[in-house]
Amino acid sequence: MFEQYGPLFTNTIFSKLSEELRVILPNARIEHIGSSSIPGSISKGDLDVFVGVDHSYFDQALILIKSLDFDEKQGTFRSDQLCMLVTDKFNYDVAVQLVSNGSEFEDFLKFRDLLKSNSEFLKEYNEVKLIAQSLDENEYREKKNTFITKILNSQ
Repeated sequence: MFEQYGPLFTNTIFSKLSEELRVILPNARIEHIGSSSIPGSISKGDLDVFVGVDHSYFDQALILIKSLDFDEKQGTFRSDQLCMLVTDKFNYDVAVQLVSNGSEFEDFLKFRDLLKSNSEFLKEYNEVKLIAQSLDENEYREKKNTFITKILNSQ
């Protein structure tokens, strides 16, 4: 299930997608997040991209991202400040987290930065993911989210 992420591959896709997003969302914050953005992290081999926009532009940004062959991911949390979108156009698991700037969902960035700067947190996160890999997707997400919440609340 897990592998050391392939930074060359994910970075190539991230660069291409960033270019596409900047054309339609020139004022958005576009950042590589998730395990593949963290050196030394184990990953399912996917790419997650943070797209932060002004709240007043959220709905328009959602429409524009969908125009790039993305669809809203079903079965995930959705609000007027967060929407996960997925595509298969890269023949790779790619997701965009559309986030309203200033919302609590900027925690994607905070968590990434904490793991990049704290090797102990990264080690613990990798251990949680390895232990949880035999669980079904919902149980896996629950274990991972429990750890993420613990780390974010400790800061």
